[in-house]
Amino acid sequence: EVKQEPEEPDIDVWELLKNANPNDYEKIAFQYGITDLRGMLKRLKRTRREEKKSAAFAKILDPAYQVDKGGRVRFVVELADPTVDLKWYKNGQEIRPSGKYIFEHKGNERILFISNCMLTDDARYHVTAGDEKCSTELFVREPPVMVTKGLEDTNGYIGDKVELSVEVSEDDANVKWFKNGVELPLDSKSRYKVKVEGKKHTLIIDEATKGDNATYSVMTTGGQSAAKLKVDLRPLKIMQPLEDQTVRLGKELSLKCEISENLEGKWYKNGQLLQPSDRIKMYHKGRIHRLIIDSSLVDDDGEYMFVPEAYNISIPCKVHIIDPPKIHLDGLGENNTVTVVAGTKLRLEIPISGEPAPKVMWSRGDKWLMDSGSRIRAENYPDSSCLVIDSAERDDSGTYRIMLKNEAGEDTAHINIKVVDIPDPPAAPNVIDVGEDWCIMTWEPPVYDGGSPILGYYIERKKKQSSRWMRLNFDLIKETTFEPKKMIEGVAYEVRVFAVNAIGTSKPSMPSKPFVPLAVTSPPTCLAVDSVTDTTVTMKWRPPDQIGAAGLDGYVIEYCFEGSPQAPATEGEGNICTQEINSEEADGGLAQTEDKTPKPTCLSAEVYDGELLDPTCDLEAEEWIVANPDLTDKTKFTITGLPTGAKIFVRVKAVNAAGASDPRMHPQPILVKEVIEPPKIRLPRHLKQTYIRRVGEAVNLVIPFQGRPRPKISWKKNGAHVDKNQINIRNSENDTIIFIRKAERIHSGKYDMKVKVDNLVDKATIDIQIVDRPGPPQVVSIADVWGENVALEWKPPKDDGNANITGYTIQKADKKSMEWFTVIEHYHRTSATITELVIGNEYYFRIFSENMCGLSQDATMTTESAVIAKDGKVYKNPVYEDFNFTEPPMYTQPLVNTYAVSGYNATLNCSVRGNPKPKITWMKNKIIIMNDPRYRMFSNQGVCSLEIRKPNPYDGGTYTCKAVNSLGEAEVECKLEVKGRSGGGGEAGIHGGLPALGQLGAQAPFLRSCAAAIVFLLLSSLLKQSPLFPEFFVKLHPFPSERGY
Repeated sequence: EVKQEPEEPDIDVWELLKNANPNDYEKIAFQYGITDLRGMLKRLKRTRREEKKSAAFAKILDPAYQVDKGGRVRFVVELADPTVDLKWYKNGQEIRPSGKYIFEHKGNERILFISNCMLTDDARYHVTAGDEKCSTELFVREPPVMVTKGLEDTNGYIGDKVELSVEVSEDDANVKWFKNGVELPLDSKSRYKVKVEGKKHTLIIDEATKGDNATYSVMTTGGQSAAKLKVDLRPLKIMQPLEDQTVRLGKELSLKCEISENLEGKWYKNGQLLQPSDRIKMYHKGRIHRLIIDSSLVDDDGEYMFVPEAYNISIPCKVHIIDPPKIHLDGLGENNTVTVVAGTKLRLEIPISGEPAPKVMWSRGDKWLMDSGSRIRAENYPDSSCLVIDSAERDDSGTYRIMLKNEAGEDTAHINIKVVDIPDPPAAPNVIDVGEDWCIMTWEPPVYDGGSPILGYYIERKKKQSSRWMRLNFDLIKETTFEPKKMIEGVAYEVRVFAVNAIGTSKPSMPSKPFVPLAVTSPPTCLAVDSVTDTTVTMKWRPPDQIGAAGLDGYVIEYCFEGSPQAPATEGEGNICTQEINSEEADGGLAQTEDKTPKPTCLSAEVYDGELLDPTCDLEAEEWIVANPDLTDKTKFTITGLPTGAKIFVRVKAVNAAGASDPRMHPQPILVKEVIEPPKIRLPRHLKQTYIRRVGEAVNLVIPFQGRPRPKISWKKNGAHVDKNQINIRNSENDTIIFIRKAERIHSGKYDMKVKVDNLVDKATIDIQIVDRPGPPQVVSIADVWGENVALEWKPPKDDGNANITGYTIQKADKKSMEWFTVIEHYHRTSATITELVIGNEYYFRIFSENMCGLSQDATMTTESAVIAKDGKVYKNPVYEDFNFTEPPMYTQPLVNTYAVSGYNATLNCSVRGNPKPKITWMKNKIIIMNDPRYRMFSNQGVCSLEIRKPNPYDGGTYTCKAVNSLGEAEVECKLEVKGRSGGGGEAGIHGGLPALGQLGAQAPFLRSCAAAIVFLLLSSLLKQSPLFPEFFVKLHPFPSERGY
């Protein structure tokens, strides 16, 4: 920053030095450019000597003169005798006239002019007249030296050379240097040197130190400049940092680092200072520092750090002392196998070693065991690791791997865990045969023997309805077959099995299927054909005549193909069931079916005495094709997947707990070929007439039909194919569905349905009508008006809503109130007469259309009104001229001068009237107030208010309210004075800072009048109801007319 000295008035340096304290001489000499202070003081001392009175000079030279460099000075003496020879001298040398020195004579005055004064003209001058002389001193003052380029803030490093430069306006000018306001010594013994190169002055500091941090300034006769110097340590660069080391136990540890400076430093380990010893050695060579530790120990592990002197930085590294891990498996059995009984707890402890403490990981297969609260877990300690299995299970058997790992290496071992347990329960036994009091059961050995061989089995039996099991053998059975005996005929039983090994007895197997030691049922009866298609045959039958106590579980349907030599004979009558079976008596429903490939056919049936007996079959049972893999409890079943045109034999068996009954076979082969059934549409009764729905409702029609094979369905609307994007049609085997989610009027029309089976066709037509509310009538007119009656006529609406117009609703409204009242509803014609109207009134009429959906949304109103005139003379309304209410703005209540207290809201009020409504503008000191949040303006019913929020003394001034409309303008103004808050009591304090009434001056009469008017209005409102009010009023105001009330 360069600061230039302000211009000062011309000062006589000689007078200043005469009156100054000697301690201030140097400061004055620097300020006014005195280079030879000592000489100046000597000359000053001479000037103080009193000059002797001279007879030759009437007026002598002044003791001293001063002039600015380049200026002009004038020396004047007055001679007593003008004829005396006069000579001028400078420092004893006579001055000769020249362009610089000019002599002038004016009467007795002798004048010497010295032009373009330079520093060389600064000297002692004297003049001689004969033998006498008088002398003076001339001081040539240099012009102020300005700073043209100031100092700049500079950063440096300790030990470096620092330079601060400044440029001034003059060459070789006198410049002073300061440090923190104290002038710097610039002698030969000082650390500070100054180099001057013309106008440039440079302060040089060799080998800078921290003590050189300061604010340096330079001062000239005409200005000054300052800057800050900051000297820091030179940034230390780490050429080679310490590297983390991993050292095996007992090996040598060597740490090395290199920095950019040749400095001493210290070594630390875990924050503690290291000292050299026989085992710890420290080396320093130039910029390289080394730390060597022989035969590393476990305690040598830690964080090491090198700290250079004088710098707040550190070079860290980490040292790890490692030892390879090892697993100690001494004491384990052969092949490292450990046996544990299921349900007990296993805690296997394995000793380990290694440095640093190795990480222990247990795994089984691909799954790692974690140190958690799970049932199988690993617990790790500094010198061992435990495998813990709580409540061992059979699935815990297997090979477990333990792996140790640290920085020095890793070690792995495998441990076999064998969990022995009771065996799994056998599978549910199968009862393969039953008798009257016995059965034969078999079972499979358990899948898991518990890790120990199976020794045998126990068998138990119970009644199905009982919960008590009874053991049937006390000696173990080594086979997987057993024959329970001594059962009660007709009672259902269940059996189960236990497996036994050296550990114990297994849980029981699942019970067998209930079985009853009874004979099978009789064959089903009345087997007949229900229906046939090209690929299916549906059979129906009746239950067996004799079922027995074991009940009936279901039926098995089997078939075989005709055509082999063993096919059953078909002679004789084939109807072995004379009673007809209808589909309702058969227990309905089709069971699951299964396709099979044809197999060899069965043998023929036998005919005896004219009766056809059930066919016998020499083929094995499995050569019949089973149509239903699962039993069906229905008495009707469909066999699918049959080749068209083939003939099949069908038989049915009844199955219960004792097994399958003798089969019942259909006596005749059945031809697999569908009988064509003509198509027939069974149109519901409500669709035989027009189907009507409103707009927006859903349409969902289901039309059943019949026909075989499956008919083809097609739909058309008004002769064109149905747009499936608008109407959804879904077809099934027995019906078709037409669905419209949201009906529109465009969906109306005739829908033609066609059902086709081969060349046979059946058709049906459905008429769908989508209706909506109608539009209003087209034109409503007044045909005639007479008496109290009005005749109306109108035209039907253009849009009938796709439904017949069922009527009209007529409403009337008086022109004055325009309230509508219904006079006629559900009217069918297009003309009507409205009666009983009020004479003298004028009426409008409107009409709504109506169909089955309701009234039209809009109504059509008559364009003209009907006047029900009175009989007799027609009254003519008088014509009045409109009164002109317009007027220019006029203030009915002006603004009044107001005092406000600082910090409390102030309000200015006035009232104005005018028509059109005038625009109000507020001004302060003739400046419009706009968009200032401290002001709020209100205007209500001609009362204008300006609220000043928390004013201060600066808000005082002249406020103007200006009203402008098209007829003119008006304005009022007042003065607002804002006073500071009062700290004491008094009237202002009592009334919240408002001025006392006596302080309002000219406002006091007006406020008193307002108060009196308010009191009068309140009394008037109270006395108006009293009969004494007129008398009271007259007494109170004896001349009311003169007072203007």
